[in-house]
This record gives sequence, C-alpha cells and structure tokens, in this order.
Amino acid sequence: MFNYPMRSLMFVPAHNIKLMESALKTNADILLLDLEDSVPSKQNKVVARNNIKEYIALGKFKDTHVFPRINDRESGELLKDIIDLAIPGVDGFMYPKSNTGKDIYFFDKLLDTIECERGYKNGTFKIIPLIETASAVLHAEEICKVSNRVIAIAFGCEDYLTDIDGINDEEASTIFTARSLIAIAARSQDVIPIDTVHIRVHDLEDLEKNIIIAKKLGFEGMLVLNPKEIELVHKYFSPTEKEVNDAKQMVEAYEMFQRDGVGVAVLDNKFIGPPLFKKAKKVLERNYRIREKENLSIIDY
Repeated sequence: MFNYPMRSLMFVPAHNIKLMESALKTNADILLLDLEDSVPSKQNKVVARNNIKEYIALGKFKDTHVFPRINDRESGELLKDIIDLAIPGVDGFMYPKSNTGKDIYFFDKLLDTIECERGYKNGTFKIIPLIETASAVLHAEEICKVSNRVIAIAFGCEDYLTDIDGINDEEASTIFTARSLIAIAARSQDVIPIDTVHIRVHDLEDLEKNIIIAKKLGFEGMLVLNPKEIELVHKYFSPTEKEVNDAKQMVEAYEMFQRDGVGVAVLDNKFIGPPLFKKAKKVLERNYRIREKENLSIIDY
C-alpha cells in the first residue's frame, strides 16, 4: 500500500524542460508527467519519455512521487511508454480513457509481465485510472476493484462533458452527479477519489468554491494544472488543526470506553460509534502522511 498524501496531482508536459524544471520547485504531492494530451506529436512523445528517464537518472524526482500519464491502448504508444518507464523512480501510471474494468485488467496484466521479466516485486507500479467518459462513470466501481494496483481514480470532467454532449456551467451542476458517483465508487472499494482539474486557472475564487464542493462529496485531492492552485488545494484537502484535535479526542474516548466495556462513547454530548471512530482514524492517518511529507513534527496518535 502507498503511504503518501494525494492532495495535489499536477500535470506537467514531459517534453517541455522549462515546465519540468518549474514543477520541481513546487510542493505538489504527485507529478503527473504527461505523455498524452499535452504532448502533441509522436516525436515529442519520444522526447518526453527520454526527459523522464534522464531526470530519474539524475535524481531530480527523489523528493516527489511520479506518475506518468501514458497514452491509451488505441494510440500505438502505450507499449513504448511502459517499456521505457516501468523503471525504479516511477511510482505508477495514470491510465487515460478507462472505459470499463477490462481496460484496467489489460493494463494490470501488462505490468505483471514487465515486473516479472525485470525481476521487480509484483504490484510495484500503481495505477490511477482517469474517469473521462459516461461509460467510465457507470463502471467506476468495477474499475476500482479489478486490480489491487488501483490506489485512486481521477475525474476528467472536460472529456466527460464532451462524451455526454454536456456544458460545464458556473455552478458545476452538470458534473455534480458524475462527481458523486465517482466518489461513492472509490470509497466503496477503499480507493481515493481525486477531483477534476479547474480549467479557469486564474480564478482562484472559483477554484476555492469547487474545492469546497469536492471535499463535501468525499474527494481527497485534485488534479492541478497550475502551481498557483496548489496552496488552496492543500489548504482544503489537509485536515485542519481542529479536525485533528477532534479526531484525537474521538479516538481516545472510543478506545477508553471500549476498554471499560461500555461499548458506546460519549463526547461533548455526542455518541461516538464505530463510523465516527473509523472516520477519526482516517483523519489522523491522513494528517500523519501529510506531516511526514512536509517534514513537520508528528504527534504519536
């Protein structure tokens, strides 16, 4: 299992050295080194793969987690991507156009073969499927559970809206149902749901509004296009000091009452049953991962 936070997953066109260098200066939790949509030609895709390999060899990604977004299985580029980049220093891959569980099953077996041939431990490379179509939304639970490599699923709203011939309004009402289904499917399989990109990258007020909606729906992180978005994303997808303190008190109260054989804990006139205890533990675990990443002092919970 992974042990790192997934609040911000930032796309970086891997053929563009200037943007690669800029990304290294950010504190994004995960760099999605793009080989797909933002890399327009086969020639540039070769450059992108070579850049990633060179940066890994130079140790430039040692302080971050790397998930290249590979090309889909119909592109003719997927096998080249995997043969070149299933190497130490890469944590896993973002898999685009995951229409059903069959797509992820196919990719999982491909990684099985490469890991076996190269002597890597089975399951070394994780998968983050992109949910970009109506079919993917309806098969999200299947996509989550078909492979143990799947640690998160991410929503791609622009491709989804194109697929359903929809329009993204200012209230984000047209993607609300898809967001809800993706979050529910992910949580049902203990997989992390990651919200869609915010395309109006300079409108931080609108970004904040959308992050609040996403957090309420159960998302744990967000796809990011611009470094200026990261501060807000981390603010909302990190537990607050109050949330951490409340969670610690809930865990302590619940465990104390369990030891005393009472069965139900009461804290501030609220019953603390198994669901609230489980949620509190998740808050503390997430806080631990974040503070560990940011080299902050960690309280022993």
